[in-house]
Amino acid sequence: MRVGYALDGDDSCIADARRHAAAFLDRASAEQHLPVSARARDLTALVVSELVTNTRKYAPGPVLLELRITARVVEVAVWDSDPTMPAARAADPNR
Repeated sequence: MRVGYALDGDDSCIADARRHAAAFLDRASAEQHLPVSARARDLTALVVSELVTNTRKYAPGPVLLELRITARVVEVAVWDSDPTMPAARAADPNR
């Protein structure tokens, strides 16, 4: 099961993304009879929040969110409007 959402990239997009993810997992459980644990729900909400927050912070404009679920895994993919690939940075121990 896979679904995609286009988000405006405005102040409400992070909460919208979390709501979409929760509704997607509810549908996967109800319609596809896939087991979705509370831990999977919590981790999906966290990953969606972090990724969409980063796109909101570092790239202007719309955000695309794609969610995919199988019997074993939930995949979250996020695209933003910045054509430059993100660069990994060293961990900041003071954060």
